[in-house]
Amino acid sequence: MSQILQVEKHEGVATVTLNRPESRNALSRALRREIAETFASLAADADVGAIVLTGAGPAFSAGIDLKELSSEGPAEGGAGELPAFEDPVHAMEDCPKPIIGAINGFAITGGFELALGCDVLIGSPDARFADTHARVGILPGWGLSQKLPRLIGIHRAKLVSLTGNFVDAETAERWGLLAEIVPAAELVARAQGIARDMLSCVPEAVLGYKKLIDEGFAMAYGPSRQHERDVSRTHVKDVSADQVAARRADIQARGRRQSG
Repeated sequence: MSQILQVEKHEGVATVTLNRPESRNALSRALRREIAETFASLAADADVGAIVLTGAGPAFSAGIDLKELSSEGPAEGGAGELPAFEDPVHAMEDCPKPIIGAINGFAITGGFELALGCDVLIGSPDARFADTHARVGILPGWGLSQKLPRLIGIHRAKLVSLTGNFVDAETAERWGLLAEIVPAAELVARAQGIARDMLSCVPEAVLGYKKLIDEGFAMAYGPSRQHERDVSRTHVKDVSADQVAARRADIQARGRRQSG
């Protein structure tokens, strides 16, 4: 097991932990490479259906390792110039399995982009987000400038990115960036619980649904609706009425358990 990135697998859920707490999980070249390689490996792992990503210590990630970057120069270590195998967000986006981010503390700049590579974000009360690209004097290359406006609205995104100010957990939840705020001691367990809920669905449907959402999100509304209809028509040909009836009975039983 790597010292700077830890992976634990249990009942179909892989928990990936950034493990450089002494540097607030700063994204060194080695850590970026390991994240990319790990997500590529998990994408191909038939025993893993969902992934949780979190950080060790008091921070999720402070972003690109600036000490390392200062010794390399932007052309060697800048986010926009990284080779594909060192772009962790690209590797996360290529992963077909749902990724739940458990944001345990600061997620700053590159760490913010890493968080936005997840499909669902929950956070502890200590979660803090900041985009300091403009303060450092660089521009993002892992999707932050395009994802954040789509998630919280263009005006709020400009407020965050053009000031470099921090967004606390309560504001992040109010804006829809965090789905939930969870006590710190329960954060990873809650993320793993969400992952298990996803695993309890039809596996092929979860993978297909994530793909459908992501593809449609990248389109204008009209084409995305047509795309949904086309995909749905193709998919339903492989689903029998008996399968739907059996699954509906399971859903009803689950609903009774959750309301009981």
